[in-house]
Amino acid sequence: MPKAPAGTLYRGREGMWSWVAHRVTGVLIFFFLFAHVLDTALVRVSADSYDRVIDTYKTPLVNVMELGLVGAVLFHALNGLRVMAIDFWDKGARFQRQMTWAIVAVFIVVMVPGAYFMLKHTVEAIFGSAS
Repeated sequence: MPKAPAGTLYRGREGMWSWVAHRVTGVLIFFFLFAHVLDTALVRVSADSYDRVIDTYKTPLVNVMELGLVGAVLFHALNGLRVMAIDFWDKGARFQRQMTWAIVAVFIVVMVPGAYFMLKHTVEAIFGSAS
């Protein structure tokens, strides 16, 4: 009886995982846009209701969710550039693995300081200012 291959369900390595992450981030961005259209539409219904909804966005949980949104948009955009390079560059498929690691590196370089600045106010509000 042949031995089952070790590893994950997805055997495509970096290419398959970036494909999955691209689809997931795309769906998350779609749901954000849907919610954003709905909450903005509240202005026409009731300014008071709109103000209450906007006030809920000023919570630490939503701040963390905003960080997730920025991460999803950044990854989706960077990976979209990689997909375009694979499609339109004659050597793109040959270098797709290196391009995947390059977008991961760019993602980390941008998101680490971005996360610091995005969460700084929330962390200070929860734990107090260090000054």
